[in-house]
Amino acid sequence: PEIWFYHLERSTLDQVLPGLLEKTLQRGWRALVRAGNSGTVDDLDEMLWVYRPDSFLPHGRADADHADVQPVLISESGDNLNSAQTLFIIDKSELGNTEGYARCFIIFDGRNDQSVQHARNRWRGLKDSGAELQYWKQDEDGRWARSA
Repeated sequence: PEIWFYHLERSTLDQVLPGLLEKTLQRGWRALVRAGNSGTVDDLDEMLWVYRPDSFLPHGRADADHADVQPVLISESGDNLNSAQTLFIIDKSELGNTEGYARCFIIFDGRNDQSVQHARNRWRGLKDSGAELQYWKQDEDGRWARSA
C-alpha cells in the first residue's frame, strides 16, 4: 500500500483526523484507526461523535458489538475486523501487517520530539524495505503539502 506520513505542527489530531476519515468514506472505503492504548480509543470515540456540532462520523470500537460492519473502526489491535481499505496509525501505534490495505496513514505530533524521532525511524525502516512513501506537512497557511 501507499504509506503517507502526516506531520502535525499547526493542527491537532482532533482537527485533522475527522477530515481524513470523511475523505476515506467519500471514496467508498472503510477505515481502521489504530490507537496505542484504551485511553486514546476512548478519546477518539468521543471526539468522532462531537467534533462537529451538525454531524458525526459513523464509527464503532473493535471491543463492541458489530465491529465488522463499522465504516470506521477504532482499535488497539492490528486485526482488520471491518475489512478496511485504509489504516490510520495514531502516533506511535504499531503499523503491523499492511497487506490488504490500499493506503496507510501514519499521523504524528510534530511538537513532540519523541514522536518525531519515532516517525523518522519508521520512515527509514519502511524506505529500506521498499515501501511506497509520501510525507505531508502543513504550510504556513495550514494547507497540506507533499514534501517527499
